Amino acid sequence: MQNQLDRLLAAYCSPTLAGIKPASLVSCDRERYPELPQRLAEYRAAFAPRDMHFEIVCACKGRWLLMVYHKGQLERRLADERVQRVLAWFGYPVGQPLEALLKMLRRRIALNEGFPHEIGLFLGYPIEDVVGFIRYQGRGCKLSGYWKVYGDAEAASRLFDRLSRVCHAVTKRVEQGETLLEVFAAA
Repeated sequence: MQNQLDRLLAAYCSPTLAGIKPASLVSCDRERYPELPQRLAEYRAAFAPRDMHFEIVCACKGRWLLMVYHKGQLERRLADERVQRVLAWFGYPVGQPLEALLKMLRRRIALNEGFPHEIGLFLGYPIEDVVGFIRYQGRGCKLSGYWKVYGDAEAASRLFDRLSRVCHAVTKRVEQGETLLEVFAAA
């Protein structure tokens, strides 16, 4: 399971592990990864010196929703005044510690029939893109890639390319037998 989980995390979480984004989200099939909660202890211990956290934000019937985040980077992101205004609009306890914000996010994921779109703020998406997605209900975007872009499409396109290159490079190394810890040990 280690190699399978490393491959999954390499494909979806490399930009966070590389320090490009504050957080990444990945859906893990419970049948394929039945021991995920126990296995995360190994990742937490291995990546703790890099301030990386691995947290299940939703344990649905057939899937785990795993958030990988750099605590300091995510705290700085959520401390941004503009981000706080949007989060406050959704009832988040702005000004509280990260743990309180993540608790509210978990609650909104569990209670929401759809998906709480403000999660893009946690994932490092540009504020104008998150607000645009909410306002226009996902329609009329300028560009669609890792997220739907309503702001600077040129900058987003460059970032999408960078994110893709990182995911590809890390996935390739993992497929060649390296573990995620080996890939990021020197970083």
